[in-house]
Amino acid sequence: MGRKFLVGGNWKCNGTIEEVKKILTTLNEAEAPSEDVVEVVVSPPFVFLSMVKSLLRNDFSIAAQNCWARKGGAFTGEVSAEMLVNLGIPWVILGHSERRLLLNESNEFVGDKTAYALSQGLKVIACVGETLEQRESGSTLAVVAAQTKAIAERASFWSNIALAYEPVWAIGTGKVATPLQA
Repeated sequence: MGRKFLVGGNWKCNGTIEEVKKILTTLNEAEAPSEDVVEVVVSPPFVFLSMVKSLLRNDFSIAAQNCWARKGGAFTGEVSAEMLVNLGIPWVILGHSERRLLLNESNEFVGDKTAYALSQGLKVIACVGETLEQRESGSTLAVVAAQTKAIAERASFWSNIALAYEPVWAIGTGKVATPLQA
């Protein structure tokens, strides 16, 4: 049986240092199964990565919320995989629904980002999932398969990839995905 992952989400992009410290206090005081049963990975906004790394308990890991698809360069505002490695951040989340939908990141681009992040030594939490329209049209499996295929075509190994099913149709709608749906 492989490791199970708990990924901390919903860190507000406009959060404050005080809010992040409150979240850290809760996390640091939380009971969690041993690391060989569950790997807890939290993902604060970029500006808080170093602070969270310095204050978070040692048995929890940290993920960046994104990284660029290639070696650094003149890509204003982007964060390279090399930067994350240099900071000692072991994980990165790629393919999140907001980036796919609002920034038009294609399946292929997410696959490229995943392959590059892996090549630099990062572990990847790759998000897959469908919108409400896709779900209602019966194309859930086709959508998720295409997202996963684009990663599989570019990533030569999966030992450092965790797939995160993100039912986009459930975000902010009050609808909840059941364990069976996930």
